[in-house]
Amino acid sequence: MKVVHNNAWEEPFKGETLADWLAKGLEWEKAGETDKAINAYEKIIKKNPLQEQAYERLMIIYRKQKEYRKELAIIKAGIAAFNKFYATAMKPSTDKKVISISRALLKSTGLADKKGNPLFQREPIGKWTKRKQMVEKRAT
Repeated sequence: MKVVHNNAWEEPFKGETLADWLAKGLEWEKAGETDKAINAYEKIIKKNPLQEQAYERLMIIYRKQKEYRKELAIIKAGIAAFNKFYATAMKPSTDKKVISISRALLKSTGLADKKGNPLFQREPIGKWTKRKQMVEKRAT
């Protein structure tokens, strides 16, 4: 008798979408097959580094396993990926008038300090930064 192994989870995205792989990862999590779920989420992140849900699921898995150093590594990787995206996607204006009007608008709406520096972080960076601080306390 020949045993056939289903290794479809090792070959990501052959005719399947990222949503299919997210669904598979969730199924594997529910079934207690966390290694397969972790592998699926990591492959999703390699294919699309801005897939927020894959980062979130990995953080949750590592939190449940009390592997805080791994969770911290995922948080840092996610923050770095989104920072890189925002840095390249949002090119600041070079027109001095536009810059001064933008700063004045941000100050008047309370979204910038007196020097014109933004007081908020784009999502998911803001929530992940808070999470990072909590995990750093637990990891030490």
